[in-house]
Amino acid sequence: MSEPYVKKLSTILLDSVTDKDPLVQEQVCSALCALGESQPEETLSACEEHLRQHEKLAHPYRTMILRAMETIVSNHISELDKDMTRAIILLASSEMTKVKDLVSDWQQAASSVLVAVGKRFVGMVMEEMLGKFQPGVLPHCFVVQTLANLSVFNVFGMVPFLTSVLSTMLPMLGMAKHDSMRVVFCCALQRFSESTLEYLANLDQAPDPTVRKDTFASDISSAYDTLFHHWLQSREAKLRLAVVEALGPMSHLLPSEKLEEQLPKLLPGVLALYKKHAETSHVSKSLGQILEAAVSVGSRMLEVQLDSLLAALHAQICVPVETSSPLVTSNQKEVLRCFTVLACCSPERLLAFLLPKLDTSNERTRVGTLQVLRHIINSAAAQMEVKKPFILSSMRLPLLDPNSKVKRAVVQVISAMAHHGYLEQPGGEAMLEYIVQQCALPLEAQHQKPSGEEEPPADSVRDISVSTLYLVSTTVDRMSDVLWPHLLQFLTPVRFTGALTPLCRSLVHLAQKRQEAAAEAPLIQYDGNVTLPSPYAIATRLLTVSSSPYLGGGRGAASLCLLNVLHRDIHPSLGQRWATTIALLLEYLEEHTEKTLSQKEWEEKLLVFLRDSLAVVSDNTWICQLSLEMCKQLPCYNGTPQEKNFLYKCVGTTLGAASSKDVVRKLLQELLETARYQEEAEREGLACCFGICAISHLDDTLAQLEDFVRSDVFRKSIGIFNIFKDRSDNDIDKVKGTLILCYGHVAAQAPRELVLARAESDILRNMFQCFSTKVLGIKVETKDPGLQLCLVQSVCMVCQAICSSAQASSFHFTRKAELVAQMMDFIKAEPPDSLRTPIRKKAMIACTHLVSLEPELEEQVQSDIIHSCLHSIMAVPPEPEGEGGPQEVSPRAPRPRPRPCLWGAEKRLRWAVWSLVGRCPLPSLQFLYLDTMHALEDLLRSILRRNMTPQGLQLMVEHLSPWIKSPRGYERVRALGLSACLLQFFLEHLHVSALVPFHNLGLLVGLFSPRCADLWPATRQEAVSCVYSLLYLQLGYEGFSCDYRDDVAERLLALRDGLVHPDPAILFHACHSIAQIIAKRLPPDQLINLLLTLFESLGDPDKNCSRAATVMINCLLKERGSMLLEKVPEIMSVLRSRLQETREEHVLQSAQHSVYVLASQHCVAVVTSLLGSPLPFDSHTCSLWRALAVEPGLSAQVLGLLLERMSRDVPFKESRAFLLSSTPDRVATLLPLAATCALHEVMSAPASGPAVTELYPQLFAGLLLRVSCTVGVQLPRNLQAKERRAGSSALASRTLDPCSTAVDALRAVLLRGGSEDVVQRVELEGGWELLSTSAGHEDGVARLASAMAKCAGPRLPLVMKALLGAQSSVYEAQRVTSTAFLAELLTSNVVNDLMLLESLLDNLAARQKDPCASVRRLVLRGLANLASGSPDKVRAHGAQLLTAMISGLDDGDGPHSLVALEAMAGLAKLLGLVEPEDLRAVLLHTAFRIRPFFDSEKMEFRSVSIRLFGHLNKACHGACEDVFLEQVVGGLVPLLLHLQDPQASVTAACRFALRMCGPNLECEELAGVFQKHLQDGRGLHFGEFLNAACKHLMCYFPDLLGRLVSTSLFYFKSSWEDVRAAAPMLTGFLVLHVEPQQQSQVDLEQLTAALQLLLKDPAPKVRAKAAETLGRLVKFA
Repeated sequence: MSEPYVKKLSTILLDSVTDKDPLVQEQVCSALCALGESQPEETLSACEEHLRQHEKLAHPYRTMILRAMETIVSNHISELDKDMTRAIILLASSEMTKVKDLVSDWQQAASSVLVAVGKRFVGMVMEEMLGKFQPGVLPHCFVVQTLANLSVFNVFGMVPFLTSVLSTMLPMLGMAKHDSMRVVFCCALQRFSESTLEYLANLDQAPDPTVRKDTFASDISSAYDTLFHHWLQSREAKLRLAVVEALGPMSHLLPSEKLEEQLPKLLPGVLALYKKHAETSHVSKSLGQILEAAVSVGSRMLEVQLDSLLAALHAQICVPVETSSPLVTSNQKEVLRCFTVLACCSPERLLAFLLPKLDTSNERTRVGTLQVLRHIINSAAAQMEVKKPFILSSMRLPLLDPNSKVKRAVVQVISAMAHHGYLEQPGGEAMLEYIVQQCALPLEAQHQKPSGEEEPPADSVRDISVSTLYLVSTTVDRMSDVLWPHLLQFLTPVRFTGALTPLCRSLVHLAQKRQEAAAEAPLIQYDGNVTLPSPYAIATRLLTVSSSPYLGGGRGAASLCLLNVLHRDIHPSLGQRWATTIALLLEYLEEHTEKTLSQKEWEEKLLVFLRDSLAVVSDNTWICQLSLEMCKQLPCYNGTPQEKNFLYKCVGTTLGAASSKDVVRKLLQELLETARYQEEAEREGLACCFGICAISHLDDTLAQLEDFVRSDVFRKSIGIFNIFKDRSDNDIDKVKGTLILCYGHVAAQAPRELVLARAESDILRNMFQCFSTKVLGIKVETKDPGLQLCLVQSVCMVCQAICSSAQASSFHFTRKAELVAQMMDFIKAEPPDSLRTPIRKKAMIACTHLVSLEPELEEQVQSDIIHSCLHSIMAVPPEPEGEGGPQEVSPRAPRPRPRPCLWGAEKRLRWAVWSLVGRCPLPSLQFLYLDTMHALEDLLRSILRRNMTPQGLQLMVEHLSPWIKSPRGYERVRALGLSACLLQFFLEHLHVSALVPFHNLGLLVGLFSPRCADLWPATRQEAVSCVYSLLYLQLGYEGFSCDYRDDVAERLLALRDGLVHPDPAILFHACHSIAQIIAKRLPPDQLINLLLTLFESLGDPDKNCSRAATVMINCLLKERGSMLLEKVPEIMSVLRSRLQETREEHVLQSAQHSVYVLASQHCVAVVTSLLGSPLPFDSHTCSLWRALAVEPGLSAQVLGLLLERMSRDVPFKESRAFLLSSTPDRVATLLPLAATCALHEVMSAPASGPAVTELYPQLFAGLLLRVSCTVGVQLPRNLQAKERRAGSSALASRTLDPCSTAVDALRAVLLRGGSEDVVQRVELEGGWELLSTSAGHEDGVARLASAMAKCAGPRLPLVMKALLGAQSSVYEAQRVTSTAFLAELLTSNVVNDLMLLESLLDNLAARQKDPCASVRRLVLRGLANLASGSPDKVRAHGAQLLTAMISGLDDGDGPHSLVALEAMAGLAKLLGLVEPEDLRAVLLHTAFRIRPFFDSEKMEFRSVSIRLFGHLNKACHGACEDVFLEQVVGGLVPLLLHLQDPQASVTAACRFALRMCGPNLECEELAGVFQKHLQDGRGLHFGEFLNAACKHLMCYFPDLLGRLVSTSLFYFKSSWEDVRAAAPMLTGFLVLHVEPQQQSQVDLEQLTAALQLLLKDPAPKVRAKAAETLGRLVKFA
């Protein structure tokens, strides 16, 4: 039976090979291979027979069968007998040569079969092939190819045949007329030659060690003649390449004299192919083989061909390499291999050819030549040793080439030279300098080339140069003496600045190596080496470049490290100190980045380091020499202003440490004469230098400045004609400005006690002398803004120096009025609508210091100063990008806002201005504006300090008042910020000697308090600050101490923080609170003034301020007057009129108050009237409803009335929209709808909380039932139209949908009743949305009940009592909702804790016969929920609960009964908790009843029934009866197959059920497989799992094979594709693991027929699995 059955299986599979799906075809072939693994000969026989019998089978399918045969043959070649082998050879030979036309895949597959057989039966294959390889007859091309491949795969078996093969083949070469056939012959000759060479190379392992190369020489020679002399001339490119590929290995087999004879023709012939082919890697490879053959025989003809060879190879190496082209890269490698061969045999000729090529200007030629040169330096080092001088001298011109590709190639050559000792030769220094030059290339050079150019960016040259320099310095030991100290020469020249980082790192490494070798010896030997920089030059250079520490890849740290290493050569005394200080500097750099480092702080640290070093040295000669070197290096930094500025500071520091006054004055004079005054940074640096120097040499510095002013250098440019000439290039003004700055810095830096005596007589006099010029006796002042700025800046520094002096209070400044007038002229000259220069800022700072000095300014002058300064800055519009508008923060740059509660005036002003700008970090102009405002604030404080009285304060406020009331927001915020600062300053410095009245308090409070509602957040907060300060000023005038804190006034600070929010409700509530505070602390005599001022504010153009005035007026009248109650009728009159005329907020607030008063007296009438308002309620009506919640007693009365109105009327009416409509529409009734809306509005007010708590059960139950009655209920038609119009115009505050309105009201009950957690929990679970939908209403109710049980348990008894009455409601919806709520409560133990369990169970049990199926289903759910809420109570009610569930299983006859589904879910919960006796009575019935649901079309039924089956198994662990065990076995196949169910919930249920079934099967291994693979959340590899499960099933339960297979056959027709595919898969694994003797259990005919039918399934996946299983059935053969 075995062979026929295998044949049948093979036939079925072979018939299916024509499947259209590639995956199925692949699986069929795999199945054939599987059959072949078990029965190779039978399977091969079936394949052979199938191909013979189906001659018309298309070649693609024949190809697949042949490939399967090749696999079987390859794996079982040792098992095949000769008869089978002969049949296969004949078949494959026939298939390969059946058609003369080329069908590559088919014939290749047949050829592969022959090659596979030939690995063992080479003689038989050769016999067949030679039969088709007859002399005089041109063979099939695949016959030749098969012979060629055989020679590769069986070298030792095939080479002995080659002599006869070649003798037969050679005459055929002339017969081959088609290029395709010639290509095959060429490939065969190539393979034959390669096999022969391999055979000869391994003669010790060969079967015939007597074989020699001469054996093949004659045949190869003849073949060579044909290939080279005839075929190489073909026009077909493919043939030419095939010829040249063959010629390479053939050249090694040619006789040496033949090769020598042919070289003059062969080499030019091969070289000529370079011009004919784009892809030349094969040509180059063959050429390399030919050259190696020629060199191996000592050819002399190679010398003759050398020139042409070098030219051709050089042309190939000069082809640009594209990294994306592996063929071009491969060609270059082969060409370089050719150059290596030539370098080893003719180095002189090679260099004579290459080196002149370096002189050409062509980029590709030069790059290619350099590439070859680098290669031969590395690969032919011995031959190149004596050529080093010539190679070095030839690099002269390439070193000058600016091309980036050439540079990169040169650097690579130099790297190779360094490793082979070239740089030690004369001329090596130029190579080193070149490397350093490339290291100095700028990093940004990569951006200078257009992106489309092929040339690599310069940074790649720099990167490779940096790497090369460091590697040569650290890894090539022989280079140490070459590099040190030669590299030191590159430190100081400016052109090598970019290379400083790698230079310093290399030098540090080299120096450390030398220190290790000779610790005490100096590192730098200056023995006649004048090119090395001096210690002063090195120190100056490294210190200066360290000021920009992150440039050039971190040159600051590198320079400092080098400086530390060279400490002994700089000065012997510095070693110990620098070891500490430089380490700290390096640590500081590591802690920062380029973005976080403060340049000013870093430079100051370096100057301290320099000052400390000079103090350690303490050698005047050394210091003077260092200062000379610094001055000498100044011009080197003309291109780097920042570094030059720092070097100026270093010069000043060094001169300050010098004791030689002559040297100091001489160098200062040189600095003044040589400075580049056109550069701003240099002018500033020079001034800093003089200032630092003046710390130690004040007299000499001032004297030198005065000498320079008198000198010809300065005065020769000044004349009468300078006034009339074009001053666009006003160099003299820049010189003057620099001198003025010098005086300012001298005053700022010099000792204060010395400056005070020289300030007016020397410093200021000379400054103004430089600023103005006398022409014909007339004083002429310059208009140059730069010079003006220098003067203002210097005046600031002088004034600051005077004020900071200890004798400032006694100093009488005679030029004070003159300086103030000059500063005011500068301020007034500035444009009032823009801020572009710091002139006014500096001028205000100067005035600030001047005001504090004696003598005091006149009042009119002070007033003019205030007026001019305010007008110069307050009206400047903010920058567009910084304008924050009335918004709190610009949306483009959100940021945390500071809280200036008790800040100083300085920070308060900055915060007030920050509120105006909208971006962080601020642009430079905004920083300038901030600093200018700061200067203005300091100036106003300085003036106020002179008159600390209410009159002085009033004067300031009068100047600020127009700006406070400005229609432009940015002007108001600035004015309020200044006011707050001044008031706080006044308060901090208040000294009251007697109790006097603060007579203008009311006016000031009335001016500021309405601004608490300004549109601008900063203005609001500053207004509160002003009021806060004014109230404390009043307390101060009443006699309270300055540290007294008033609780009422302190409340303003909390209110102030809340004013950042733009919400009007918050603002006006805060305004009301502010008014209350004012009312409590305002003196009675100030009330009238305050009210009058506030009444004026009602007409304020800012409506917010007008409304704030209204709020404050009402609050003041309520708190301080008795007329408010008397004027209620008037307020009501205003209500009626204002509501018709305006929508202003303060009017609406008044109306709310009036409604509250009326409702307190006439609640029913007010409620009735408001309920009659049109639906939907407009915003005013809603506000009036919310006003009724102010007082709890009134709120409870209103809520009770509304609840009664909502429940009294029917919730909806039924009407048919169309006469033929099947179901009537439900339309909401108006009164309950209006009452529901009103309930929501009242409860939305926070004040309604107590009333809602009082009526919580009634409100909750009533609104929940209201929700149930409005699900799916529509609005009346008139309201639908109105709702659409309101929605389109955005008039309605919220939707009028009946159900949504009820849900919103229910949420409001919970929120106001203290059940916020319930609302949040339901919100997170999406319960509110579910409540409003018909499909999700029950789930929504359940989630609400769950949340109530968890978060509001104490409220449940009364809520349950209110809901129980709805159980008998006439409305089905109310019964469903109440049952769903009560059922869900049982999931929580809270009902047991509250002793509600028994009554709740009785109530639910009573509804088991309810006519509504939904109610019955919910009853079962509730009873099952007892398992979750009170599991300890399940046993007591077990029989009752199981009876209810079994009854539910039989509820209804439909296959998809939802009640039955609920019963199954309930049983799954209860099984583990009931008594075993109770369970045993229903166990078998339950298993029988749920089995049909396993394959239900409904996903829910499959999932729940399978999970229940798992729970049944779980409940039976350890006590499984045989009858139930049958059910377990019967369920295995469905469970295993439904693991591939398309629904995830079903697969999860199957995982659980199988894990539970495992223990009942009493097989630990199988249970272990279930537990390992089927854990929840773990990915399942179904095939691997099924394989393991079937293995243990068949091991322990082999008798179940027939039952399992027959059950799986049922699923072959499943409607789910994945299950249908899993069924044959299960069968296959069962068969795979069962013993063959169990075959009798399986009806093989039925199974095979079913699988054969599946091979025609529409799903490719199913067909593939069927084919796979068929392959496994071979086990039963």
